[in-house]
Amino acid sequence: MNFSTTISYTKLKKLDEWLRNRLRYCIWHDWKNPERKRKNLIRLGIKHGQAYAWSRTRMGGWAVAQSPILGTTITISRLKRKGYVPMIDYLNKEQTSIW
Repeated sequence: MNFSTTISYTKLKKLDEWLRNRLRYCIWHDWKNPERKRKNLIRLGIKHGQAYAWSRTRMGGWAVAQSPILGTTITISRLKRKGYVPMIDYLNKEQTSIW
């Protein structure tokens, strides 16, 4: 990797992190009310008491998306199973196919 590729890789990685947070935010926002949030957090493996506390947080949606509330439940592997392809994986695939 040369210098410009390293810069592109770093910027792409940051953009990919932002995009994952945006997806988490959209999921959180889609759940709308606290009861639905609680039920979905329980489905994702959070204990009942913790799910209750997290579902009623007063943090904004963007703060929740970047916090352990969604970082530990809506993981990269879960996003991949739903069809999300990280840009880094796409870049690595394209670079190897060129050479």
